[in-house]
Amino acid sequence: MAASRYRRFLRLCEEWPVEETKQQRDLGSFLRQKVAQAFREGENTPIPDPEACDQMYESLVRIHTNFYKNKYPRLKDTTFTGVTVEDCRTILATDILRQMEDRKKGTWKRLREKFSAKKPEDDLK
Repeated sequence: MAASRYRRFLRLCEEWPVEETKQQRDLGSFLRQKVAQAFREGENTPIPDPEACDQMYESLVRIHTNFYKNKYPRLKDTTFTGVTVEDCRTILATDILRQMEDRKKGTWKRLREKFSAKKPEDDLK
């Protein structure tokens, strides 16, 4: 029975998309890592709680197939602020978040980092 569970999880991992814009924060990548950890021995991995395993799989399938999004459709595709889904994806991209982190730094910290970094030209003198 463990073999069929393992194959179901592998199939789910194959179907789950990986978002390149969310480096180290992508649910698809996280899922792949957790499945690899949980099934270290592949099909021969003993499963201590088969019910919990099946329940986890069904929950992930519902997320992957947008079960609740389809069951409870929204009237508008925006939030209360008027931000669209595409805007949210853009804002949550890793590159944008890095830029925002750089902006959060104070002026003094940015100046200190700028001038404390050793320049390659200084090593030649």
